[in-house]
Order: sequence, then structure tokens, then C-alpha cells
Amino acid sequence: MSLSELSLPRRLLGGVAVAALAVTLAACSDEKSDTAAAPQAEQAASSDAAKPAATSETAGNSASTAAPAEAAQAPAADPAPATAAKVEVPASDGKVDMAKVLEPGPLPEMAIGDPNAPVTIVEYMSMTCPHCAHFHNDTFEPIRQKYVDTGKVRFIVREFPFDPRAAAAFMLARCAPTEQYFPMISMLFKQQEQWAAAENGREALLQMSKLAGFTQESFEKCLTNQKLLDDVNAVRERGAKEFGINATPTFLINGDRYSGGMSVDTMSALIDSKL
Repeated sequence: MSLSELSLPRRLLGGVAVAALAVTLAACSDEKSDTAAAPQAEQAASSDAAKPAATSETAGNSASTAAPAEAAQAPAADPAPATAAKVEVPASDGKVDMAKVLEPGPLPEMAIGDPNAPVTIVEYMSMTCPHCAHFHNDTFEPIRQKYVDTGKVRFIVREFPFDPRAAAAFMLARCAPTEQYFPMISMLFKQQEQWAAAENGREALLQMSKLAGFTQESFEKCLTNQKLLDDVNAVRERGAKEFGINATPTFLINGDRYSGGMSVDTMSALIDSKL
């Protein structure tokens, strides 16, 4: 997707077909940072947008190859009694400068937890990525209770949309009251199949948004906010160019980069290794 395609078209509420959306939805894909421009939220609401492939769980997170994301996922613990060997800590796939990572970006930081926590986790995610949904539906809440609520971890979410609907979903979460950002993200992930795969993307997202208190007017106002779209795109661009993000989910944890979803046990082992 080229940079020239990033402008907000005037046809958001008109139901314009979006060709090739199925390709991007199929695999939480990565594109090279010099050509990987974030999608248009206007297209996200297209009623004829293609549906994400149901088999994307096995497709991996990378457009160019599934290997980077899949390789970064820690192996599952072998079936064994409660006293089984401890979970293996996944290997980092790269280093990042956390001081630079934590510098202010285009949008206010969406973070939970003690700013002085010994471990900081920055997750880059896409709202239509099945791997991201799996992490947030199954892993995030136990990790939040065990480490964030106890002051051990500060958790930051950053937008990395790979397709129009993901961009629109992020915009709507940003338009909600700040304290509703995480709850709305959680709701959208839990209902991902209903709106990400819907034939009428605009109507599906509208109904999801109404559950969060949006009206028809506020919904349309949010998704026609060019500056907000530009800022969401800028978050993605910065992640790709400065921190090597090319797959979702990707976690930057105390200077190390990890690509791919993690189970509660795997992420717990990783966090414990940093404490």
C-alpha cells in the first residue's frame, strides 16, 4: 500500500468496495516500512470490504513470511503434572532503545500500571489480527492482575493497523473517553469476528460503537477526522521505521523485542526473568 493511498477518501459512509482487503486481513501481515503505509479509515467502513481469512490463525503474522512472528512465539510447556519443568523464556529477536521507545509520539500514550514499574511492556497490535485478539482475550487480563495491578509492570498499547477496518477501530477507541480506551479495545477483540469479517463493515462497526456509547453522529465525526487518522498512521510508521516492527503482536520489553502471541505462562516467565 503506497503513501498516496493514505488520504481520507470522501466515501466513508457511502459503501465503497475495498479490493484486496482479504489479503491484509488474512495474516496480521507485515509490510516493509518504506512502502507499508497505514490504511484509510474511510475504506474501513466499506460495506463491501473483503472478509479476513478464517485460517489466519495458522498463517502467521508476517506478509513476507510467517517465520518471524511464529519463530518469536515461545514453545508451549510440555503436558505434565503441576510440578512440571518451568516454562522456557522466549528468545529476543532484537534490541531496542527503551528510552527512545518511551519518548512522546504522535498520540497520547495509552498505558496502565505504575510508571515506575521495573518492567515496561509496549505492545504494537492490529485490531483485525487474530493473534492479537487471542492474546488480549486469553493472556492480557491474567497478566494485568498478576503484574500490572501489583506494580511490577507498566503496559502500553500502540496502534499498528494493517488494514482499513483496523484503522477505523483504533480511531473509534481513540474517540472514546480516555478511560474507555482499554475496555473498548477489549470489547472489539472479543467481538472481532462479528465486525472484522462482516460483509457490511460500516454497519458492524457502528453497532459495536453504540455499545460503547457512540451515536450515529459521533461515529461519523470520528471516522472523518483526518488528523486522527494521520496520527494513527504516524504511530505505525514510527514503530516500523524506528523499532523494527513488522508483525503483530510485537512486544518491546525492557529493551528486547519479541514477535508473536504468548500464553500466560510464557509471558509470566518472560516478565519474571526481567524482575
